[in-house]
Amino acid sequence: MPSNDKREYRALEIRALNSEGEGPEYMVEGYASTFEPYVLFKTDEGTEYREQIEPTAFDEADLSDVVFRIDHEGRVYARSSAGTLEVSPDEHGLHTKTDLSKTQRAREVFADIEAGNYQKMSFAFTVAEDHFDKATHTRIIDRIAKVFDVSPVTFPANPTTELGVATRDYFNGVIEAEQAERLETERRERQRTKIKILLEVSNGY
Repeated sequence: MPSNDKREYRALEIRALNSEGEGPEYMVEGYASTFEPYVLFKTDEGTEYREQIEPTAFDEADLSDVVFRIDHEGRVYARSSAGTLEVSPDEHGLHTKTDLSKTQRAREVFADIEAGNYQKMSFAFTVAEDHFDKATHTRIIDRIAKVFDVSPVTFPANPTTELGVATRDYFNGVIEAEQAERLETERRERQRTKIKILLEVSNGY
């Protein structure tokens, strides 16, 4: 991805419906996101940084032309504007249902999902508004601008390396700010201790 690409990626479960005796043939569904907080990564010092997508985050999101691809690249196997992909928020998260019956290659993708070759799906999106809760180290996504695609992924993203440039930049900035604040607090504490010692010496203690 180019360095100015603001897309972010998250991975969740995907399943083949009719492999479990449900739904029409060649249909898969999953949740591209949920509204529960989740840990994105943990620092070497043990601090966990979390993220939570607000239930209203998709209210104004552009879901007009979302595509279904593999690993966010290459051929399109289904598309919301073509009626073969449904992307809609519900009480649990962003639900997706995909009809892979229309072409031979799409049916081959379904067979791979049914066989367990793809067990996670990911979605690419951009953020319109967010804020950070310092007390819980949680990034809260208030509004999502656009969802670009949903994709079965060969390997789910490693949060520390593959969440996308925008996410890494965001949390790098948060961590740097927290470190700077901690160093400044320590500096002030040392200064107060030094002043206290000088006062005690000057008063003959």
